[in-house]
Amino acid sequence: MDRHLVAEAESSAVEHSERNVLLITYVLYGLACFFFVTAIAGVIINHIKMGELARHSVSWSHHRWLMRTFWFTLLWSLVCLVLTPVVIGFIGYGVLWLWCLYRLIRGVITFADRRPMPV
Repeated sequence: MDRHLVAEAESSAVEHSERNVLLITYVLYGLACFFFVTAIAGVIINHIKMGELARHSVSWSHHRWLMRTFWFTLLWSLVCLVLTPVVIGFIGYGVLWLWCLYRLIRGVITFADRRPMPV
């Protein structure tokens, strides 16, 4: 078999594997809308994969997008928790949930189109 074909097949297998890991991570974040603990598993995967991938690759950009979603959500959840006695925290939680949903949907659509996320 030609070396070029072998290299191309290996590259395709690696890309397919990376897409599967990203799909699992998106599912974990989707479940996090209802069970926060799955987001912790997702962010662990993000941190591991970002160290393995080429910087600014398509997969790297998606892992970064999800990781930033997790950490900003955690930060703003704490802010909303502090503001809950003033009632505005409850509104903040609603806005935060919609923002997370937007980030998840935008990421999945971009993932399906095989495009990178903005970094």
